[in-house]
Amino acid sequence: MKKRLIKVLAVCGTLGVLAAAALFLVYKEVIKLNTPSREKYPVRGVDVSSYQGEIDWATLSDGLDFAYIKATEGSKYADECFAYNWEQARQTGLRIGAYHFFSFDSAGAAQAENFISQAEGFEGMLPPVIDVELYGDYRHSPKPAEQVVPELEKMVAMFEEHYGVKPVFYATGNAYRLYIKERFPGCGLWIRNVYQQPSDETSWNFWQYSGKGLLEGYKGEEKYIDLNVFNGSRGNFDDFCKHPS
Repeated sequence: MKKRLIKVLAVCGTLGVLAAAALFLVYKEVIKLNTPSREKYPVRGVDVSSYQGEIDWATLSDGLDFAYIKATEGSKYADECFAYNWEQARQTGLRIGAYHFFSFDSAGAAQAENFISQAEGFEGMLPPVIDVELYGDYRHSPKPAEQVVPELEKMVAMFEEHYGVKPVFYATGNAYRLYIKERFPGCGLWIRNVYQQPSDETSWNFWQYSGKGLLEGYKGEEKYIDLNVFNGSRGNFDDFCKHPS
């Protein structure tokens, strides 16, 4: 009886180790749970920043439909590769847009001014994006919504006034629930979820389904690139580009 118990415990221990290893590989996206159907999601894109280094846009754009490029962060930082990426990407057939990484430590108006000073608008550009995610100590101690939402509202108003369209919010799950959900009517939504498809209850435009893509056309500090899909057909995407709100 004792030997049988030892064998059972050994098997359970082995299975536990294997399960833990599998969960770790899923967390690191070595095992990928997301494989969006190309039939259901034919419109594909990437988002980039200085981490991808100097990009050969003619190469990277092959097989893609859109790209979002990091422009700014907070009230003062401008991505060092933005000007080059903005100019070069516009020479491809991609639909392009710019995004801003929201800081919880700066006023919304100052952040909007920083973005507007860098991202020159043009006809046909995708709506600007405000990237809201919990970072650093805010992962464990998020700022309350009553402090954050007014700053985001100011950014939305300034972006709409300057670019003529409401922005899109990029958000991780917690940030979405804390600050975006059931607020900001008319704004688009870009959900990051590398483990499963966004909930059917969420009305979303873009889905970042992987942060571990490997494509040709860039060589930087980061070997991976974010992969995204648009929620709809190519016709839907064309309509969205014309009327993003």
